[in-house]
Amino acid sequence: MGADSTALVVEWAHLETIPVLERESVLLEAADPDADDGTVEDGWVWLPPAAEGFPSWCARYEFGGTLGSFKPHFWAGERWEAVREHAPADVRAALDTFLAGLFWDPGTGSDPDEGEGDAEPWHGALWGYCLPSGVPALARAWSVAGPRLEELRAPFAVHAADPGKWVGRFEEFTRLLHGWAEVVEEAHRRGWGLVGLPY
Repeated sequence: MGADSTALVVEWAHLETIPVLERESVLLEAADPDADDGTVEDGWVWLPPAAEGFPSWCARYEFGGTLGSFKPHFWAGERWEAVREHAPADVRAALDTFLAGLFWDPGTGSDPDEGEGDAEPWHGALWGYCLPSGVPALARAWSVAGPRLEELRAPFAVHAADPGKWVGRFEEFTRLLHGWAEVVEEAHRRGWGLVGLPY
């Protein structure tokens, strides 16, 4: 069975008001796809407000074409590894920064279908997180790399393309990156943090 992946943007100040031992269950509830009507195939699903008159403090991002699986994210990282040495130095540095902050290691070895992994660091629920203070660096990295992704098309075709496989086409690779950019930009705009859950 493959691992799933859920990306959340979270208002950290609100999260810190929740008792530490309750945060995992609250985040899991926010990420639970059974809580909505299933009509969102990609884009944002906003958590209902905690109380009347209060805005939502958390949202889940659905990556189109991934079916909630971690595998496309894993393979996007693998495709980048195959291309990175052939990318312009400034684009390589920017994408290294951007991806290092997002494609968190679930501890499943070389393939996301092998083993359950040891989920850390927050009571077993998280694959990773980025504090609000770390989000601006990701946004800056994307501002450099995003407009220049087309420069990676030719090296991707030579070194990473594998049509019919996960993220085997350049368009699939860039679509996933643009999804992550949307997540980062939303968190940056709001001054929020990011959370990755294996659900």
